[in-house]
This record gives sequence, C-alpha cells and structure tokens, in this order.
Amino acid sequence: MNLEGMEWRSETQICNDHDELGRHEGKEEEEASKHSNVMKTLSGSGKEELKKIRLMREIVETQDPSSKEVDDLTIRRFLRARELDIGKGSALFLKYLKWRRTFVPNGSISTMEVPNEIAQNKMFHQGLDKKGRPIMVVFGARHFQNKLGGLEEFKRYVVFGLDKLCSRIAVGQEKFVAIGDLQGWGYANSDIRGYLAALSILQDYYPERLGKLFLVHVPYIFMAAWKIIYPFIDNKTKKKIVFVENKNIKSTLLEDIDESQLPQIYGGRLPLVPIHEC
Repeated sequence: MNLEGMEWRSETQICNDHDELGRHEGKEEEEASKHSNVMKTLSGSGKEELKKIRLMREIVETQDPSSKEVDDLTIRRFLRARELDIGKGSALFLKYLKWRRTFVPNGSISTMEVPNEIAQNKMFHQGLDKKGRPIMVVFGARHFQNKLGGLEEFKRYVVFGLDKLCSRIAVGQEKFVAIGDLQGWGYANSDIRGYLAALSILQDYYPERLGKLFLVHVPYIFMAAWKIIYPFIDNKTKKKIVFVENKNIKSTLLEDIDESQLPQIYGGRLPLVPIHEC
C-alpha cells in the first residue's frame, strides 16, 4: 500500500471535526424544535388570523427585507396589538424594526450603557406564574430621575430589562407578569416623562408581551401621577392592570403565582435576583 503523499490527520483534528459536526447538527435540531413550537403556538390562531399574518408578512417583507428573519409569532403580536388591522399592524411593526436598528444597534443593551440606572437597584426578575410566564418586580420608590444619564439612559434601561425578561419566556409562551411595588413612593420619585417613555416602549415595541401588572403598596399620593399617565395607556393594557389592596397582597398574588415561585417579600419562597445579575 502506497502511503506517500497521504494527508495525515491527528486525533485532535478528527475530534475537532466531530465537534463541529455535532454543533452544526445541534443547531439544526434547535432550529427545527423552535419552528415546531412556533407552529404549535400558531395553531391557536383561526383561519382568518393566519391569513392576515401571511398578508402582513408579504407587506412588511416588501418594505423591509430584514423582516424575513422574524417569526410569525412576532408578526402576530403586532397584528393583534392593532386589532388584526393589517395596515396598522404593518405600520407598527415597520416602526419597530427601524427603532430597533437605531436604538439597539448592537442587538442588545449592555450593563455599561446603563450604570446609573443599575445603581438604583430597582428592577428584579424571579420565578414563573402558573401559566409559565416569567415575573418581574420593580420598586418605584427606588427610582429617581437620572441626572447623569438623563432620559435616554432610562429608556435604554427599560429596553435592557424588557429584553432580559423576554429572553426568559419559554417557547410556546409569549407574555410576562410584572409586580410594581410602590411602597415608600413619594413625589421625589415622580418622573412623568420617564413613565410615559417606558409606557411608549412597552406598547409600541413590545406589544402583547404584558400578561398582567400587579400594583401593590400603592400610596394615595401616587394617584396624582396616575391620573396623568392613565389616558396614555391603551385599552388592552388597562385591562391587565390590577390594583391590589395591602391586606390582600399575598392572597391575590397566589391566585396567579404558586407559593414556590412567589418572591419572599410577598410571603413566597424565592429570593429576588437583580436584573443585571440574571
């Protein structure tokens, strides 16, 4: 047997090739599983809605080819946010794509972009509700207008938090739950511009993501700010907001969240984890 000129490959090279093949196959399996779960979730749509999803996709792909990378569930969320109006849903989605490219050019917000907001230690993630939706807890009394980074850093922080939260949403689930804790909230914490900016980001760029918002430990003085904010909340979002009486906090939260998943501060078992540590 003539062995001259043969290319000898080390055991390490062979193993590397096997690893690369395994990674490729693993990625294909992951994509196939994701597609299967997307299709399974879409099965909850009626024929008319599915038809509108296809029509909306044709419109947005013509105007912005990058939308081809977005799955049908995302298209459906924007469509549903506009009561299945294809024109309005398409406009909202195209606005989102343009915003995402300019506001989050690197694909995500890093902790280095929101240092002053993180220092206030006001946003936490922990646990899942009974429907499998991840839970966010925000402490309103820890929020103060950011004089160093200004409104722009606060908006980046909102996106930072929402992206972190959405990354925890399991395939097949699309929403999250939030608890807004206003214990100790006072006029020093009032930031109407910030609140409206956060609301706009949630409604325009993360439509159909909020499952429910519990407002707990709400002081009477907060209602002055609430009256200003309320008219800007869309009707769908309004229906998801629950003001919880102090005496009923644990019992109300337990209707949606098992005690094993409820934060310790509300009588549950889970410690809170700061958003930047998730």
